[in-house]
Amino acid sequence: MDRRRFLLASAAAAALPSLGTIAQTSIRAGTPPVTPSAGKAVSATLKLHPGGAGPRIPGNFIGLSYETNELVDPSFFSPRNTGLIEQFRSLSPHGVLRIGGNTSDVGYWKPTPAAKPPMASARKVQFGEPSSNLSFPITPEAIQNLHGFLQATGWTCIYGINLGSNTPRHAADEATYVAQVLGLTQQHGKLEYFQLGNEPDLFGRRLRDPKTWSPELYMDQWLAEADAIRAVLPAARFGLPDTGGNPGWYAAVVNRLLSLSDPPQVAALTHHYYIGGPPSNPAMNIDFILAPNPRVAELAKDIAAAAARLSSAKNAAVPYRMTEGNTCYRGGKPGVSDVYAAALWAADYLLDLACRGYAGANLHGGTGKYVGNSLGGHLPGDDLLQPSAAALHPHPFYTPIARIGDQFVAEPVAYGMLFAAHFAGTTAFPVDFNPGSVNATAYAATLPTGQHLVAIINKDRARALAIDLPFYRQGPTLTAPSLSSSHVQIQTPSTNQQLSTVPPSTAVLLYASRSEPSPSVSKPTKRSAE
Repeated sequence: MDRRRFLLASAAAAALPSLGTIAQTSIRAGTPPVTPSAGKAVSATLKLHPGGAGPRIPGNFIGLSYETNELVDPSFFSPRNTGLIEQFRSLSPHGVLRIGGNTSDVGYWKPTPAAKPPMASARKVQFGEPSSNLSFPITPEAIQNLHGFLQATGWTCIYGINLGSNTPRHAADEATYVAQVLGLTQQHGKLEYFQLGNEPDLFGRRLRDPKTWSPELYMDQWLAEADAIRAVLPAARFGLPDTGGNPGWYAAVVNRLLSLSDPPQVAALTHHYYIGGPPSNPAMNIDFILAPNPRVAELAKDIAAAAARLSSAKNAAVPYRMTEGNTCYRGGKPGVSDVYAAALWAADYLLDLACRGYAGANLHGGTGKYVGNSLGGHLPGDDLLQPSAAALHPHPFYTPIARIGDQFVAEPVAYGMLFAAHFAGTTAFPVDFNPGSVNATAYAATLPTGQHLVAIINKDRARALAIDLPFYRQGPTLTAPSLSSSHVQIQTPSTNQQLSTVPPSTAVLLYASRSEPSPSVSKPTKRSAE
């Protein structure tokens, strides 16, 4: 059987809305249950502080990001694309689809057959950037079908509009139609907010003069487009700056917004995050993506501070969101982005962001053709493969949901997302976790029912964790034969059992029993010698 022909079990999706229930096992067809060998365990100490303050994790925290170029095919995001709809619903019953990416700045609104692109970039592009001559059309049919798709999935949408090669008038025309068809979420519709431009901090590479481009000039152009939109759509909301992770832009953007007497309505501050790259970089390996990355905390600190400044001035909370990200930029790396290690990374990264107060996270993916278009027409990861091996990998390599022939299948990253999705709708609380020398993390939250939920993610290749957490039963467990395996599964214990050991390369959810004492504190254990 083709190793990529599998689906997330629909029973797992059905378990998610209740949040306190256990997801059913989701495995690739033909794969027997596997539990990695625990070896000699290292004792860990975990103390829970359910009385401590923590962020509420939105029910729609889980999100996916797709290139705007996907809209060229109106049948893709369509109520008739039942295979893709099933995968979205399996991943989350209430997620957020972000449409944007590199191609959002070369697409144009084509309301009539005679409509032409409003403008084009005068600069040549570098390798790894979309061609300025792509100039693909976005039609009313694509937006109508998108609405039907969102209705069928239960998801909402962040919609990107061209800032790189557009005019304010054309942007306003497109925004008006999109809002009319999708409806605004504040009016019970499907449109969360608009984003104008993708990674404007990198416009100097392909769309603007690198000698003069700056956050200030970006805000001039962003405001021109935003003001044109809200002149015809006063209720329009916006996310910005959607940078590639340049913290210096937040302060400049917030300063400009605070200087305005009548600023546009900001729904969220946004940024992107890729661990590193490109695929040809030998340092982009499994150990690297699983290692702790201080940049995650740095980005969170900067965007949280900017959001706090803006919130204080508005006297209303401004959320922040990671709207595009994944393991390896430029389409992912085969053997790294499409294996079990990426599932462990996704589970850990999403829960880390959730407990840092992010409103949500959108992992990037889509079909190989359109992600390839965003990179100049080619997926660099293919250069690392023999032609005969290409069919054994998803395209792009990091996509959570791949299109294989006429089917849509969940990739390893999706399993990490499904694991993290159990925290959607909960309220996080602090933990003190000491895994010793083991590469592991822990997160905790309170379910709407009042029950406590703990996630322990052991990303270590070889060492198991001994954990003593009385009154907690083992729930869904994310596992695979090895970190480099494509056979990923979520196992569910057949009986209520406590957990004493988390094997290497394993993530586990633990649910408190009703007899759990309050406050919940695990029994400290002494570290054993390795």
